[in-house]
Amino acid sequence: MSDIVLKVDNLSKQYRLGEIGTGTISHDLNRWFAKIRGKEDPYSIIGQVNDRTKKAESDFVWALKDINFEVKRGEILGIIGKNGAGKSTLLKLISRITAPTTGSIKAKGRTASLLEVGTGMHPEMTARENVYLNGAIMGMTKKEITRKFDEIISFAGCDMYVDTPVKRFSSGMRVRLGFAVAAFLEPEILIVDEVLAVGDAEFQKKAIGKMKDVTNDGGRTVLFVSHNMESVKSLCNRGMVLKNGMVQFLGGVEESVQNYIEHYVEENRSRKWPRKEAPGNHSAALLSANLQKDGDPAPNAIIETGDGVVFNFVFDYKESREVQLDVTFHLFDEMNTLVFVGSTGKTGDGGVLGKGVLEAVCKIPKNLLNEGNYRIGRLLLVQNRGTVLYEYKDVLSFDVVRRNMGLGWQGQKLGVVYPKLDWEFKSISNYND
Repeated sequence: MSDIVLKVDNLSKQYRLGEIGTGTISHDLNRWFAKIRGKEDPYSIIGQVNDRTKKAESDFVWALKDINFEVKRGEILGIIGKNGAGKSTLLKLISRITAPTTGSIKAKGRTASLLEVGTGMHPEMTARENVYLNGAIMGMTKKEITRKFDEIISFAGCDMYVDTPVKRFSSGMRVRLGFAVAAFLEPEILIVDEVLAVGDAEFQKKAIGKMKDVTNDGGRTVLFVSHNMESVKSLCNRGMVLKNGMVQFLGGVEESVQNYIEHYVEENRSRKWPRKEAPGNHSAALLSANLQKDGDPAPNAIIETGDGVVFNFVFDYKESREVQLDVTFHLFDEMNTLVFVGSTGKTGDGGVLGKGVLEAVCKIPKNLLNEGNYRIGRLLLVQNRGTVLYEYKDVLSFDVVRRNMGLGWQGQKLGVVYPKLDWEFKSISNYND
């Protein structure tokens, strides 16, 4: 008997752009008429690739196009790609939430999906009722669910709230409960989207451990989507890279992550907008953001390990009253690991400022960053140390390359930071134990 539990053949999903839905009665009739005559779908030859950076040239777009892959029993397949690459669309098709335009999906056994916060949870029902409801939907008997119930609640960490309506749960608690239900009710295929990022570090560690257990001990299959490359590498044994709705790479997880980093992680050192077009709201807008190598004003100067980096952010603060303002940024590496958080609130460098154009300059010291690609994933202008006036995501990105030390090949990168440390190393002649 074949050990392949999921097979996807020539899978494609087409959507119609604009305010009209995914189709009309006339389109459905045309498709049906072509099908009974044995002809090709008349709409399969039109539509453009799902590249969000290009202007629409057609009323149709292929969210997915000609996807082919197989997953064996016990495998954990990591699906990675930029936002809009088609990852969530693919999981929705496999979960039977929506139907494909062309192609087929063949799956053996029960499939459990956790695609967003609270998936499968009825907000008016209690945690206990939701566990039994989800188990019944998956075809389990009440006796089977009862046998697993205590483990589910314990894993979710909601023993105190087991008879409380789920609508009163925080987003993290809903994710915990949803994951516990999906993982402990023994599906043959477990589908997990980015939702684990909502949970805290403890839960993420438990969830990854549980997914490893269900594949190693139970021989179950997991499809895992995440932007955190470290999680993908630690959990998965195979990887698939999606770009613009198409498979760009399918292979080992190490090779898949490297392919993604090399081809889809880009530099973007400078952003600037006219005041009328600047992203923001009624309180504040971001006029510009840029970075440069410390001591070298050239816009594309190569940044090497050991160099410092200077960030420059310019805001348009629109409110007339003077308030305490601070700037905070989150720096991530190419694995989506948070390297550190920089904030004027931590150092006391913010100030009481009023309406007008404001500039914030921050220097990352020399001998800190290791080689790799870095990005400012979050940039926030904060009022009175507690209210976020505006948040901009993925504002800048840059590369740090390895400085040539004259030592030949020096091995792979080890660690996020590369600090220059002060050492003292000497002999002790009068040591007494």
